[in-house]
Amino acid sequence: MAKKKKKAAVDFRYDTGAAKIPWAAVGEPVLEEDVVELVKFLLPPLDGKKQAYAAQLKRATSEITKLRACSGTAGKLSLSKKVEELEKEAAKILRAKYALFVTNATAGFEIAHKFAGLKPGDEVIAPAITFIASITYPLSIGAKVVLADVDPRTINIDPEDVARKITPRTKVIFPVHVGGYPADMDPIMRLARKHNITVIEDAAHAFGGSYKGKMMGAIGHFGSFSFHEVKNITALGEGGILATNTPFGKDFAKSRFLGIDMGKQVKNWLYDVVALKSKGDCFAPPNHSTTEIQAIGLLQQIGRLKGIIASRKKAATYLNSRFSKVPGIIPPPLGTAEIKPTYHLYLLQIDPEIVGGDVQTLKKKLSAKGVVNIPHYAPLYKFSILRQLGYDTKAIEKTCPVAERMFQKTFTHLPLYDFTSEQLKYLADAVIESVNEMKAGR
Repeated sequence: MAKKKKKAAVDFRYDTGAAKIPWAAVGEPVLEEDVVELVKFLLPPLDGKKQAYAAQLKRATSEITKLRACSGTAGKLSLSKKVEELEKEAAKILRAKYALFVTNATAGFEIAHKFAGLKPGDEVIAPAITFIASITYPLSIGAKVVLADVDPRTINIDPEDVARKITPRTKVIFPVHVGGYPADMDPIMRLARKHNITVIEDAAHAFGGSYKGKMMGAIGHFGSFSFHEVKNITALGEGGILATNTPFGKDFAKSRFLGIDMGKQVKNWLYDVVALKSKGDCFAPPNHSTTEIQAIGLLQQIGRLKGIIASRKKAATYLNSRFSKVPGIIPPPLGTAEIKPTYHLYLLQIDPEIVGGDVQTLKKKLSAKGVVNIPHYAPLYKFSILRQLGYDTKAIEKTCPVAERMFQKTFTHLPLYDFTSEQLKYLADAVIESVNEMKAGR
């Protein structure tokens, strides 16, 4: 007797097949008026062109109505073919065995920590300077966050300080590729192998960049990327990709949606719900489902990614060429044959002794000249949440002297977009003029 083929474990989705009274996956279909409203939101009128816009919108609405008359409706709005297509494309780009499309990078961090078996009392080593999302999951379950100092050249986590801060309770090392420039992953991975520690890369800024021939986010055991609206590319405002080359990726689909397993059924029901095995024990999965429309948006932008990174690199190269000629301005490292950043942010540093003042003065001068600059990010020990959870933030500050000095004295970030040549020149001129004013005591 032939052995019955086991159903593949997939995300839960309605699929009732042909029936006189079907159960539709989409309760209320998307109609032409919904599409028109989306068009109005995504393509708003320019100032001074509202009359022309209204005329064009009227014509577009008429054409959409005609299109609707000969079209069907979307049969699935979440976790279907476009999500699957996106995940395959992301895995291909990252050279990862598994990729999972989730609501945001923070959701990816949560799932990765769960697979790592993180428990209350375990320790996670993260850089002192990063976005708060890097540490919210460990804090939320009562794990201890240990902040490592940063590299003064890149603001990324300092592997030497990581080594000093590893204890028998260290379960995770959490390097962050700030601005899309890679953290030094080789020594971090050596430490992880030596101490049996899971490495979760915060690759929020790093999709499409590489380190020594390996794609950022696919070097550690897990890596999570952000496609929030401010990133190089976006999944229509929010979205994340979690990647891994570990066997845990086989359970990625269930880890995103509540452990629902369509490959197994309980008696008289459609599926089973399972806990997933982790490095430690097992866990109950969360719900971080994503939509087909988000996947379409991200797939479109992924198709433009190489050009987007090239434009940002061109801008960064121009700024470096200008700033490298000015004593006291410290341009960031650019790419090499081994290092391929994504140029999400431009790390601008000054030498306070040469310039005659610190970065707080420079930031004010740039703002006055119309140049938006934002230091990404404040050291995490500055925030009330750590004090409220019982951390001695003054003691932590003393263990991170580089982070403290850089934040207070030396660094800020400039935006990198496909600026016009005039905008780039103005940006460079504004920085150089501001530094010269500081040198002159003005």
